[in-house]
Amino acid sequence: MTTTGAETVFRPARARSVALSATVRRRQGFQHGGWFVAPFLTLFALFVIWPLLRGVYLSFTDANISGDGTSFVGLDNYREAIDDPLVWDALGHSGYFTLLVVPCITVLAFLLAMLAHHIERAKWLWRLCFFAPFLLPSTVAANLWQWLFNPGTGMINYVFGIETPWLTDKSYAMLAVVICTLWWTVGFSFLLYLAALQGIPAHLYEAAKLDGANAWHRMVHITLPMLRNITGLVIALQILASLQVFDQAVVMMDFGTGPEESTRTFVQYTLEEGFTSYRVGYASAISIIFFVLIAAVALARVWLLRNREEGGR
Repeated sequence: MTTTGAETVFRPARARSVALSATVRRRQGFQHGGWFVAPFLTLFALFVIWPLLRGVYLSFTDANISGDGTSFVGLDNYREAIDDPLVWDALGHSGYFTLLVVPCITVLAFLLAMLAHHIERAKWLWRLCFFAPFLLPSTVAANLWQWLFNPGTGMINYVFGIETPWLTDKSYAMLAVVICTLWWTVGFSFLLYLAALQGIPAHLYEAAKLDGANAWHRMVHITLPMLRNITGLVIALQILASLQVFDQAVVMMDFGTGPEESTRTFVQYTLEEGFTSYRVGYASAISIIFFVLIAAVALARVWLLRNREEGGR
């Protein structure tokens, strides 16, 4: 009876001691680990958090590029941005580019990954060829395709025997930028799909073959369902990247806005207002609006993924 009573008395004290020691270990681990993440947090705060906060502040002012004579204007910049037709035109061009690029690059990356995964000879060469363009700087890729699309000396018109004004007609200018982007960036999505394909268990295909499933049935009922998460990731990443298109469109159009301003994107218009018109406050307001749009797309992706995971449980 005495031993049992002692255990009853000292059990809460022992539990408190264990909890206290665990808290101390967590604090010590945080103190030691904090030194490792401190450089990253410092750079993140300096180059991400502070510019973002500074941009939000400037969006409520009439600041110019010199920074002199800045005064608070409230929501005037946002009202002007909403009523500015050039903002909507630029957003429409970015949206049109996104609608063209995202489905094409998703399907093309999947097909290239399937080819590289199932080919038997010189696998490394095929993978290198598909991924290599992604390693090029954007200016190099844009200059290359600018030469290919040149109406007079370009290889595209010469090989196909056509006379299409790729870079001088508004009907083809954005399409030329899309083709350049597909060739340049498909390697990243291709690599994601290839890694996912290699992670699918081989016994699933073997069992399907024993049940008489042909190649099409195996792709529809095994490959595509197993790649559902990676497909969602590829689509989300491509939407975010395509909405921010700037480099290739500007370089291919000789740092202009294309024929009849048909390739002026949202990012390009923001930079024009900030560094050409010197309206830093207005450019900041436009960039904040664009940031909210990008954040909404990212949060929608997270929300859809969470709901799908909860529905599958």
